[in-house]
Amino acid sequence: MNLQSNTLLFILLGILLLLVAALIVVILKLIRSNQSKKETETQFQLLENKINSLQLETLQSKLNPHLFKNILNSIQSHAYQTYFALDKLANVLDYILYESRNKFVTPKEEIEFALNLIEINKIKVSPLFELKVKTKIAPSELLYEQRLMAPLISIDLIENAFKHADLQNPDAFISIVFEFNDNVFYMTVSNKISSKTPLKKEKSGIGSETLEQRLRIIYKDNFKLERFTEGDVYIAHLKINLLEHKAKMLATG
Repeated sequence: MNLQSNTLLFILLGILLLLVAALIVVILKLIRSNQSKKETETQFQLLENKINSLQLETLQSKLNPHLFKNILNSIQSHAYQTYFALDKLANVLDYILYESRNKFVTPKEEIEFALNLIEINKIKVSPLFELKVKTKIAPSELLYEQRLMAPLISIDLIENAFKHADLQNPDAFISIVFEFNDNVFYMTVSNKISSKTPLKKEKSGIGSETLEQRLRIIYKDNFKLERFTEGDVYIAHLKINLLEHKAKMLATG
């Protein structure tokens, strides 16, 4: 019986050792697989970042000439205000040529750029036209002067309002409001829609096509862009949570 018991014990130990060896092999394969998966994910992320960077550069190269064309057309059509417009244009050009080359600017810089752009567009409107511009900046906002805003993000909403409002109609209006509260950037633009059918221009609407693409690439799910009409009023509202965006930037390094 002793011999049989010993034999059975050796067999069980042998089976146990085989099971342990098999388990070790499986664990090693899983570790290698996880490492390979992580390496693959890292490579994919690097590639995605390069593609996004290239796409942003492409969008930017389309956007700037379009902006210059609109600005110069505005100035040319109202020569009597050329001096004032050129002063504002100088500020806009400085921003585009220098600040917009950075991946991010401060909310303060973007709002100042937008206000200069509005002043240039004002030369197209009738003296009786109602144009309201407000800025509501909460005091002691920590992120207001930190580089977290995508440059030129305000162009499309401003140009769209001036394009689709009847600028010579005293009953029409444009309202533009900038807010910065609790580290969240808000921009609300509304205008009374012109009853006139806008002329279709070749290669127009570049800004409209690229705005949401830029927002998705840069801010992912930390922004909200709404466009809708209420009666004869068109409203666009942009919200960017810069605090959440900064937290994710820090988390990803």
